[in-house]
Amino acid sequence: MKLFSTIVVAGLLTITAANAQPAKSMKHAKKTTELRQAIFQLMASNMGPMGAMAKGKIPVDADRVATNALRLEQFSYMLNDYFKTDTSKFDVKTEALPKAWTDKATFEDKVNALTQASKKLQAAAKSGDEGKIKKAIGGVGKTCGGCHDVFKKD
Repeated sequence: MKLFSTIVVAGLLTITAANAQPAKSMKHAKKTTELRQAIFQLMASNMGPMGAMAKGKIPVDADRVATNALRLEQFSYMLNDYFKTDTSKFDVKTEALPKAWTDKATFEDKVNALTQASKKLQAAAKSGDEGKIKKAIGGVGKTCGGCHDVFKKD
């Protein structure tokens, strides 16, 4: 069932990305941007504690990591949907570069890398092995940074 769900989600993401449309108005662009930023805020709120765990600032909590990693996986599935509306032609406050819409294949690859890294983090959390957990947290962070390097303004 999980494989089926993954295949369905992947198919939907492909269809969504292929159907990217420009925002119809400034109001549409602003609302789309707000929703997109909300997903990134949720992602950051889940990454923050795990980053602190990886750096030894707070104790590693495998249950919390498992929960947050599952959330990140789910958020990753939403990203292509949140980017289906191209807001690059409007003067909206965003850190997204136009390349997020013009280089959709690379964007999708980066999102998929986050999905896979989140799944690996879930497996590491399930193992309870602190070293594996910290390494997998770093892997997720690396995928986030890899996307930021290409698609986010400095």
